[in-house]
Amino acid sequence: MTNQGTTIKIIVFGAGGHVGRAVVAEARARGHEVTAAGRADGDVTSAADVGRLAAGHDAAVAAVYDTGAVPGAFFPAAARALAAGLGGAGVGRLVSVGLASVLPTGSGEPLMDTPGYPQEWREFYVGHGAGTEALRAAAPAGLDWAVLSPSGDFTTEAAGAEAGTAAGRGYAFAPADADARIRHADFARAVLDELLAPTVHRTHAGVTGA
Repeated sequence: MTNQGTTIKIIVFGAGGHVGRAVVAEARARGHEVTAAGRADGDVTSAADVGRLAAGHDAAVAAVYDTGAVPGAFFPAAARALAAGLGGAGVGRLVSVGLASVLPTGSGEPLMDTPGYPQEWREFYVGHGAGTEALRAAAPAGLDWAVLSPSGDFTTEAAGAEAGTAAGRGYAFAPADADARIRHADFARAVLDELLAPTVHRTHAGVTGA
């Protein structure tokens, strides 16, 4: 566990996306050294590339996807590469960004299986879930990981501010709820808090605005 007041070196895979940019901004605002890694820097499905990029870092964030890839192949491949590459580089903590669709609701049923939930992107949902299972199977003992996702979905910064989600830490852990919303900035706070003082270990947790 890392003390919240300690400055660490963090690599963010998928730094060009909405979540990645928010995490980079939050980490830098807290005074941490950040490496923003995108597709041009290396292949996140390659353990060798992951290990090369992650060398010398204390923690990693993965907010990756590939619209041109088959989800059921991409997410497990990325998970296995992250596990091997980060493990080999001596990185001790990974927070990966997941999807609410595969997160259990309060009743224990995955959100994607609840009545009325959109099914046209089910291949994407299932691919994300397969990535988490691949990470669970492949992560070495020395890599403490967590998957965080919105409990429902993201909202715009403006809508979040109007709803008062900027108060306090701006987030709370919660089961899946299709109506739940969180700002990218508040989600990034949760990711950084979990990097610095982990409370979620080797599982998927949902985060909502508070």
